[in-house]
Amino acid sequence: MKTLLLSGFCFVCFFATAQVSAQSKNTRGGFLDFNLYPHLTDVDTDSVFTLNAAAKLGQRFSYFSLLNLYSQEGSDSLGDADAFYTEQNIRWQIRENSPLDLTLQMNLRTGEDNDRHRLGIRWRLSDTSFLQAFFKSIHLRYAINLHAVQFDHEDPYIWQLEHSFMMKFPYISNRLYLAGFADHIFNQDLPSTIPANPVVLEAQLGYRLVENFFIVSEYRLNQYRRSDVNNLAIGLQYKFIW
Repeated sequence: MKTLLLSGFCFVCFFATAQVSAQSKNTRGGFLDFNLYPHLTDVDTDSVFTLNAAAKLGQRFSYFSLLNLYSQEGSDSLGDADAFYTEQNIRWQIRENSPLDLTLQMNLRTGEDNDRHRLGIRWRLSDTSFLQAFFKSIHLRYAINLHAVQFDHEDPYIWQLEHSFMMKFPYISNRLYLAGFADHIFNQDLPSTIPANPVVLEAQLGYRLVENFFIVSEYRLNQYRRSDVNNLAIGLQYKFIW
């Protein structure tokens, strides 16, 4: 299975590069990044493969998605994957040069009656006129998304704050970056063993080795897990930008 995953990882990287002409004609910029994690320190059933995708579309629309594949219980970190989780996001900038977007997020995952859809508004603080100089000075891009309305099988009054960030370190190396997200969920009916307002967080430190290949170390925190809340994943990333 390890050989299959590694071969598949290389094939997907090659296929993505081969699609540059077609994709660039249909979008105004975007990226794909493929992440493979051969080593997980604490939770072997955590995500072993992640695909992130983004594209700028016409009429002030944009797209972002992530796909996680999870290892099977009892297998090693690159064992058989038997579960998935994906977020599909459509965003619409409310007017030209505005730092505000209306958002639709669709969550799909393994299992029945557990998909979730959200409507919200996203504030790109680092694109806000009176904050731009500050964020540029620290080489940070940061946005917060208020998912105010949720559609699923649970209480409709659940809401979420989603933080996303990307920081670079040109004063250390142009090859180095730190990126990630933090989801903060409110008003969900949860067992007493889980915090009242749980947080799911990932922070990825990446270093470019050569061309578009990076070595990455990803700290993960998932307060929905009743044990092994923390995890560290170490792996490789291929990034394709157009």
